[in-house]
Amino acid sequence: MLSAGGGRYVPGVQKLGSALVLAAGLLAGTAQARNLATALETVTVAQLPDEARATESLIRRGGPFPYAKDGMVFGNRERLLPPFKRGYYREYTVKTPGSRDRGARRIVCGGVPQTQPQACYYTADHYASFKHIVQ
Repeated sequence: MLSAGGGRYVPGVQKLGSALVLAAGLLAGTAQARNLATALETVTVAQLPDEARATESLIRRGGPFPYAKDGMVFGNRERLLPPFKRGYYREYTVKTPGSRDRGARRIVCGGVPQTQPQACYYTADHYASFKHIVQ
C-alpha cells in the first residue's frame, strides 16, 4: 500500500510518528509554560501594596474572603500565565481604595492545596499584565 506522498504505508511507523509529534508538542508546552513564568516580572510579597499583602495572607489561611467571587476559577483566557488545565488557577480580589466595586486588582494563584499554591501572580490592571509573586 502506498501513502499519499508516494512512499510505502507502514501502520506501526505512522502510529509511532504520531506519538512522537504528540510527545514533542507536550514537551514544547511544558517548555512554553516555563518560558512564560520566567518572562514575567517578579514582585516580592513585601513590595505588594498593603491590600495585596492582606489578600495574599488570606489565601494562605484559606479565608474568609470579603468577596463572593474570591476563589473562583480563573480561565487564563489572556494566556499571559503559564498554560494549565482549567481549574488550576483561582482568582482573589485585592481591595482598591476608593473603588465602589471590586476594582481592577487581583491575585491569581495556581496549584493545590489552595492554601499552599505553587505560584501566585499579581495584576493591578485587571489581567492586562501580571507579576509573579515571590517570597
